[in-house]
This record gives sequence, C-alpha cells and structure tokens, in this order.
Amino acid sequence: MKSYLGNEIRNVAFVGHAHCGKTTLVSAMLHAAKMTSSMGRAEDGTAVTAYDEEDVARRTTMSNAVAFAEWQGVKVNLVDTPGFHMFVHEARAALMPVEAAVVVVNAQTGVEAVTDRVWKFAGDVDLPRVVVISQMDHPKAADREGRERMLEVMRERWGRQVVPVQLPIVDEQGFHGVVDLVTMEAFFYKPDGDGRGTIGEIPAALKEDAKAAHEALVELVAEGKDELMEEFFNEGTIPEQHLIAALHEAIREDRIFPVLYVSGLRNVGTDHLLDFLKVYAPCPLEREPIAVRAPHEVAANGNGAGNRDDGVGQVEMVMRRMEDQEPLALYVYKTMVDPFAGRISFFKVVSGTLKSDAMVQSFTRGEAERMAHLSIMQGRKAVEVPELHAGDLGAVAKLRITLTGDTLGAKGHEIFLEPVAMPEPAMTYAIEPKTRADEDKLAPALHKLMEEDQMVRFFRDPQTNEFLVAGAGQPHIEALVSKLKRRYHAEVILKAPKVPYRETIRGRAEAQGRHKKQTGGHGQFGDCKIKLEPLARGSGIEFVNDIFGGAIPRQFIPAVEKGVQESALRGYLAGYPVTDFRVTLVDGSYHDVDSSEMSFKMAGRIAFRKCMEAAKPALLEPVMRVEIEVPDEFAGALMGDLNGRRGRVQGMESLGAGGTIIRAEVPLAEMLSYGTTLTSMTQGRGSFRMEMDHYDVVPQVLADKIVATAKRPLQDEEE
Repeated sequence: MKSYLGNEIRNVAFVGHAHCGKTTLVSAMLHAAKMTSSMGRAEDGTAVTAYDEEDVARRTTMSNAVAFAEWQGVKVNLVDTPGFHMFVHEARAALMPVEAAVVVVNAQTGVEAVTDRVWKFAGDVDLPRVVVISQMDHPKAADREGRERMLEVMRERWGRQVVPVQLPIVDEQGFHGVVDLVTMEAFFYKPDGDGRGTIGEIPAALKEDAKAAHEALVELVAEGKDELMEEFFNEGTIPEQHLIAALHEAIREDRIFPVLYVSGLRNVGTDHLLDFLKVYAPCPLEREPIAVRAPHEVAANGNGAGNRDDGVGQVEMVMRRMEDQEPLALYVYKTMVDPFAGRISFFKVVSGTLKSDAMVQSFTRGEAERMAHLSIMQGRKAVEVPELHAGDLGAVAKLRITLTGDTLGAKGHEIFLEPVAMPEPAMTYAIEPKTRADEDKLAPALHKLMEEDQMVRFFRDPQTNEFLVAGAGQPHIEALVSKLKRRYHAEVILKAPKVPYRETIRGRAEAQGRHKKQTGGHGQFGDCKIKLEPLARGSGIEFVNDIFGGAIPRQFIPAVEKGVQESALRGYLAGYPVTDFRVTLVDGSYHDVDSSEMSFKMAGRIAFRKCMEAAKPALLEPVMRVEIEVPDEFAGALMGDLNGRRGRVQGMESLGAGGTIIRAEVPLAEMLSYGTTLTSMTQGRGSFRMEMDHYDVVPQVLADKIVATAKRPLQDEEE
C-alpha cells in the first residue's frame, strides 16, 4: 500500500438524513475506483461501510465507518455517518478529522430534518460543504421543476452560495449523465453500473441551460475578488484554469457550496464526484493551523496564542500546523470493539509522520503506547501500512488505555486537542439482568459499548438503588440492548426509571420520644424531646443541640442526631428521604445504668416519627431546567405541550436561520419519555437537554396517587 503525503489526501465525511443514500453512494464510489470487485448495497448488508450487525439488522447506519479510494494519484478517505436523528451525534464527531463534508440530499424528499442539523454542525466548525443530490435514478428526479424548487429551498435555508457545478442529463433513458459546468463537457454512463463515464458533447436540449448556469457559476466565483471580476468583465468569462483555481479557493473559504448530481444505485456520476473531490476539496495541508493546549514549557518554544489554567498547571494555547515537519500528534476520533481484534482506535495524524511499531506517549493518560500493525480501514477490513503522514486517517488495534478523544504523540511535545463535545443523553431507563449469569456479564459489556459510543451512560441512582442506562432516545437504547445480547450474550430487562422523590415538612412540630425496655439485667432507656421546623429548599438537614444542664449526657447527643437522620432517610409518607428541615434537641432524660447510644438513637427515631405526624408533611419532586432547540414553526405547539406537562416556560431566544430555543422548568416525572414526543412533534428536527434545577412540592392530587402506589408494595409485603 502506497504511503500518501498530505497534499495527496482528501478527507471527506458523508452526512445527511437517514435513507438519503450515503452508504450506497460510498459503495458506488469504491466500485468506480475499483477498490471493490462488486458494488455492495446497504439493503442486503454487503456495503463496505455497513458491516455492524445492528446496522444490517435495522437497515440504518448507527455509527461512523471509514473506507478509502485510491483515485488518480490521491487517496480519498470516506467517512460514512449516521443520518437517523438518534445517532446524529456520531456525524458531529466525524467532522473533526475531515477537511470537507459532502451533504447528501435525497432527490425524492429534498432537505430533511437531519440535513439541516448536519449542515449547521459543519458551519459551526467552518467546514467546506459540497451538496450532492442522490437517487437521481428515481422517476421523481426527472421533474425539472421539482429540481429547481429543491435548489430554491436550499438557497433559502443555506444562502445564495448554493450553486450547481453540474446539470443532470435526464431524458427517456432516465438519469444517465451529467454536464460539468466548469469544463463545459458532458459525461455519459452505461447502465451496467461500472461507474466510469465517457466524455461527449452537451445534449442540444441542455446547451442553453448549461451556458446560463456556467455564467451564474462564474459570476458567483468571481464575486468579491477584484482581479477575477476585472477578468470577467473584460473577457465575459474566466479561463478554465483560472476558474478551477478560483472555485477551489471559494469552496475552501465557504464562499461557494457546489451542487452535484449522482445515482449510487446505478453508479452514475460517482467517478466525476471523485474527480471533483480530488480537484476541489481541500487537502489537509490547506487546513488552517489548529489551536491546541500545551504545557507552559512546550508552548514557550512555539507560537503562543494566550494563557489558560486547567487546574493542573499552567497551559497555553498554541497553533499546530498539519505538516510532516511538526512533532508527531494523533487525535483518536473513534473507538470500535471488535470481537476478534479487540479494541480498534481510529485516529487522525494531526502533525508529523507516524511509522508502524512506533512508541508514542498518551498525553491524555500519561503512559506510553505501541502503535503495532499500523493500518487504514476499508470498512471492517484493516489494510496494513508502513507509515502515515500528517493529515491521514489510520487505525491501530489493542491500545491498552487509549479511548475516544485522547491525544497521543511524541514525548516532550505534549499538546491536547479538545474532544468533540457530546450532547447529554435525552432518555434514561432502569436496567436489570434477566439472570444471575447475565448480571456478571452486564457491567463489563456495557463499559465496552460505552467505549464505542460516548452518548451512552451507565450509573447507579444512589437514592433508588437502580442501575440506569442513558442514551439519545428509545431506539438508541434498544439498539444497545440488542448489542448486549448479540455480542456479549447478556440479556436485560428495561424499565422506566423511578423518579427520585423526596419528602419535607411545611409546619412546625414538637414531640417527645421515649425508648424504654427491660429484659432482665441492664435495660434500655433513652428519652429526648425535639422540635422540627421547615427550611428553605436545598438546605438539607440541620441539627441543633439546645440541651442545658446535662439533661442528656454529651456522649449520647450524636446518637439522637443519628436516629433522626436514619428515620428521615426511610421517609414518612411514601418511603422517600425527608429533607429541608431543622431539628432542635431541647430536652430529655437518662438513666445512669440503662442509657446507651442505641437507646437514644431509638428515642430520636420515635420523636421524629411523632413530629412528622403534626408537621404537615409534603412530597417533593425534582424539577428540571430544560432547553429545547426547534425550528420556529414548532415553537407554539411545544410551549402548549410543556404547559400540559406542568412546565413553566421561562423564556425564548431566537437563533436566527429559523431556529428557536425554549427554556422551561418541568417536573422530571413529565420528562421521562419526552424525547419520543419531541421527535414526533418536530419530525425529528428538535433536540433538548435538561439538568436538575431544584425540588418543588407535588400537587396534592398527584401526591395522593404517588403515596398510594408507594404504600401498596409495603402492604403486599406485610400480607
């Protein structure tokens, strides 16, 4: 396998809505480049980048996959990403190691929910974008007016920079070619699907359209560039060699978003797409230097760009160029756990040259790793290479400690790349193993899956003692459960999680607790009198010792406090912990022989239970601070839905480009399945995040139901 230099590499992520044809298109490009002997299909699980058993079973991509095509002296690294909204966080992570995004739009359905989201992701990191209209073989794509409407929609959403660099050739034969608006040549394809076009004359019916589209392209490319505008006005056009260079620069600077047309299923236009990426997509060396964190002593020898303290020591921001001459640095952007090869780490060579079997330092973990059997990935298959240059994508198996988001490199040249920020999980389920054998397998298997997917969380709720698993939504967690069974033979049961309610008091009370027991020999005697009064939300439990004159010996006072706290932990109304109150120990008595710590702890419990009877106990529920990001047209309906969930809308903020953020406070009990509702109400175009804000009193009608439900299992136990 040839070793490619940075200027011979193109790193491209294919992003777009689910079922827009990304995986089929990547397979067609690999076949056109003769990297595969036959064209794989996503539908039957033969596509190069659809190898995961869950992807095949569900017929949708759920994690990033990498392949490469050697094409006319360059290597094009192709990153196929999920388009289902539950897994779109994977697409966001895939944008870090690439220099361009191919935004795939279905010719039948146009711009969809996830298309808009991934477009925004790419814009957030200033990534050049190429629009590819796929599935042009569909009869609906033959409608010229429909194609024009689609272009208008894209310009309305993404700006007037969206401009075709091709025209599709569609006639009674269907879609069988494209017109290159830069070279003004036509490319025709046979129906055998080999993906290789032949150059010919532009069809007569398209000549006028091609001329007008060429002029529109030239004018937009020249806009804002004085020398090009002068040449355009003087000559009426821009020479081809100048136009190619100017278009490349305009794409790299996000001044042009070119539009191309393909059919992955019939392999039409895919070789021309490879040509286009070779000529117009930026190579890694053209990328702007990356701002990275470096320890102070390293930064002092480089190009410092500001100071920062991370709590460990002083660090500085420095600029690292993506060149072979820079010190070696690698960024791990994906981890895959293979049943046979073990953990496989996918990485980008940020700078320097990496050779097989090299020893590198994990800057994140502080230990050395050996890069044995250096490879590049063709889907699931690893192709060994002797070295990788700056800008290339590679993979290595069986690193000991390295995980997604880690930075590695040459010892003494430490830098740290910021990991891609993942959104917080939107849905949580309680999880329990079906059998004792499954219990032993569950935790190790889940931790392996967490290495692959950074959106997965697995933890124990300290109040309910349930094991919880959190993910992007119900399909995400269901896929996780399926992987547990398929890969690790661990079967589990999913349940809705318990809401961690609490109890409190709204009134004052005073009571005496006396524990007296005589069984022969030393007895038990403890006597205390306490006062309860409510505190502000979030205050917890406050204990005040107001004993005078030695009514209770000093050594027994902590026992009273412990008794109160233990009783509060068990709850009064429904078995939930009691909080936000002050207990004041005001009086008591003791016996010289029979008093003990245990006696006073029991007395404290008795006094607390008596006080709770008179202190107006109430049930508290967690209230979440929620932020919902949606297109404007759904904002009104969502606010109505939030009101129906006992939510309080705190405000709205316009994001521009037709987006709105709704901020609200909503009880957790009303948000357990909100992800599914939001998806349904916004056609998958909305997202939300929430975090705990405070506890508030549950309305009495609901509290009565919760208390009754909580007491029923206790009654069943007693029976």
